[in-house]
Amino acid sequence: MRLSGLDNIRFIARVYDVPIKETVQKVDDFAELGRLLYLPVKTYSSGMRARLAFALTLAIDFECLLIDEVIAVGDQRFHRKCYDALFVERAHRAMILVSHDTNIVRKYCDKALILKSGRGKVFDDIDLAIKIYATL
Repeated sequence: MRLSGLDNIRFIARVYDVPIKETVQKVDDFAELGRLLYLPVKTYSSGMRARLAFALTLAIDFECLLIDEVIAVGDQRFHRKCYDALFVERAHRAMILVSHDTNIVRKYCDKALILKSGRGKVFDDIDLAIKIYATL
């Protein structure tokens, strides 16, 4: 079966029991995929898939967000749009941001978790965490 972006939005809206029409509109407005939303997702570029997934995440009002490198997708205007959606509009939400980009960690995080060999250590000092991460 070839699911379109629209099919994916409808499915996620049903899973989370949110209004389908409103969710489709939110995702369409944010992802800016236009008519490509009606095409099979398997034809999307990785950037288009990331836009769809990110927009879907924002369309549902989650208490905690898990963000995995997605803010690095797209052009400068889309980066700004992602920044505003996450760090301005949802500043009151809990977030777990996964990134290898130390600049992103320094800019957006107030704690860091470094994983090595299946073990993790939490740091309140971001600069120290980044120094240790650089030695891995």
